[in-house]
Amino acid sequence: MNAAHKNSPSASASASATTPDSATGVTAVSSAEALGRRNRLVIWLLLASSFVVILNETIMSVAIPELMIDLEVDARAAQWLSTAFMLTMATVIPITGFLLQRFNTRPIFIAAMSLFSLGTLAAALAPGFAVLVAARVVQASGTAIMMPLLMTTLMTLVPPGARGRTMGNVSIVISVAPAIGPTVSGVILNSLGWRWIFIIVLPIALGMLALGAKRIANVTEPKQVPIDLLSVMLSALGFGGLIYGLSRIGESSAQPADAAASATQMWATIAVGVIALVLFVWRQLRLQRRDRALLDLRTFRSTNFSVTVALMVIAMASLFGALILLPIYLRQALELEPLMIGLLLLPGGLLMGLLAPFVGRLYDRFGPTPLLVPGTAMASAALWMLSATGPGASAYFVLGAHLVLSAGLALIFTPLFTSAMASVAPSLYSHASAIVGTVQQVAGAAGTALFVTVMSIQQQASQARGAVETVAVAEGVQLAFFAAAVLFTLTIIAAAFVRRPQEHPHPTDAEAPVSAAAA
Repeated sequence: MNAAHKNSPSASASASATTPDSATGVTAVSSAEALGRRNRLVIWLLLASSFVVILNETIMSVAIPELMIDLEVDARAAQWLSTAFMLTMATVIPITGFLLQRFNTRPIFIAAMSLFSLGTLAAALAPGFAVLVAARVVQASGTAIMMPLLMTTLMTLVPPGARGRTMGNVSIVISVAPAIGPTVSGVILNSLGWRWIFIIVLPIALGMLALGAKRIANVTEPKQVPIDLLSVMLSALGFGGLIYGLSRIGESSAQPADAAASATQMWATIAVGVIALVLFVWRQLRLQRRDRALLDLRTFRSTNFSVTVALMVIAMASLFGALILLPIYLRQALELEPLMIGLLLLPGGLLMGLLAPFVGRLYDRFGPTPLLVPGTAMASAALWMLSATGPGASAYFVLGAHLVLSAGLALIFTPLFTSAMASVAPSLYSHASAIVGTVQQVAGAAGTALFVTVMSIQQQASQARGAVETVAVAEGVQLAFFAAAVLFTLTIIAAAFVRRPQEHPHPTDAEAPVSAAAA
């Protein structure tokens, strides 16, 4: 417990409680307990709501073939359901740093869940493909706000000694929700149409909106901060252009008929994105001197924050890459049914969810390094295992490798998120959470592009020499996982340099913190 907390009113209240006849002490303890209950309720409502909205990022992947038939669109158009979602997330998340400083907790939550619910309703009733894409954009706008809101609120309310355990629950939201999205979608599609994906989610979202609007308290102090419109435009062009360009890499390599035109558009978009990002960074460096940056880059002055973000890029790229490649391999190389694929990948997602709270407790006790080093080693070993898959590989071998990968990622995500957020000063929490959220989207797009591109190049080479489709797909997947395994092996060294962050004065030392047991 730090000195600030020892001198806080909360600590004084606890001391007063040791005197039974002290009415003042009883009153102070009651007030502290009420604040603790309020904080726990806010965190759990945000966790539950975030799980629902993040689940939708990958829930459409299995439904695309059915959508193509029902709405009469080709594969290139259908991919916009995922691409538009990622583009919106990448555009909106950088703005959340400003929103979380400018507005109170409750109105931000209501806005996020209202947008998500409205988008879900529009998607369920969509008469055509264009409306469905627009609905996904509205959904993504709400989703983009929820994760930074959750991270910033958690760091504000939870004292350093309990953050690992609580951040373990956040890891369930960030890693497990996307991982089980395809499984949930497969189960629904096995007996119902694609619209039921949204119909089932809608009442859950509306329930969370109603409960949160009634019960979530305003736990942060808003302040008057201006918004720089030029930064917003540069951010949208930079992150949006980069993710769109990356999403076209796999497409351009898989469509040799018009590869030249597609490649030109892809590289032009990436170039625009990179230039806009350079200008965005330059603009933020100037604005942050007056505390007016849209995304304050002083977070990167912390070496620990920079190293954890770099590791996060590779971890998220591997997670999203595996989510893309494994279903392709299981469907096209092993010729399994979609429902079986979903069920085969489900244990890995559940394992991450089960391990996350225990990993959080271990982080609170031992710090990040004893978890990150074995975690990166396990994930690397799993990718090497997957690089040995072939056209005749057993589905159980894939299941085992996916479980090892999931266990390794479970040991990685909680220490990374906790260390990254705790490495910056409390005044930068909202900016750090926005950066972490943006990095997830860019890394996911980059991982998907890298994996699919390597797979497609090898697949085309195998088909050119006369290999049948199942063999060509298997060889493409093998090479993609080999590239990922080589890249991930380097993270084992980097993991050894992540340290437990130095504790900053806790923003709510004047209030009752969330206890370690309760969090």
